[in-house]
Amino acid sequence: MGMLKQGIAWLESQRKTHLTVPVVYRRGGDSAGVPATIGKTVFKVTDDYGRFQHIESRDYLISAADLVLNNTQVLPEPGDEIVEDGFIYEVMAPNGEPEWRYSDSYRQTLRIHTKYIGKE
Repeated sequence: MGMLKQGIAWLESQRKTHLTVPVVYRRGGDSAGVPATIGKTVFKVTDDYGRFQHIESRDYLISAADLVLNNTQVLPEPGDEIVEDGFIYEVMAPNGEPEWRYSDSYRQTLRIHTKYIGKE
């Protein structure tokens, strides 16, 4: 393993140890508890009148290896849900943007974009 990859792996372990909260990741009837770091992304979109709007997404950084449903490692899909302290966030992004992306060069961490949809 190269030095850069080792450094990123160490940073990921520190993020998981010191900067996460417990959340539940849900898809249909399947769910899993995972540690996640809360972040945000501001998207600049154009409305029907050509005006720019800024839409803020609540993001969850989750280790790709931790996102396991039914004993299978999965990737986020539109419509999946993340529950944090009873608040429900749906996996989605505005204006045709991807709902998630890898947050590092070695595909260890997922940055998942969400929108608040309600409470449990």
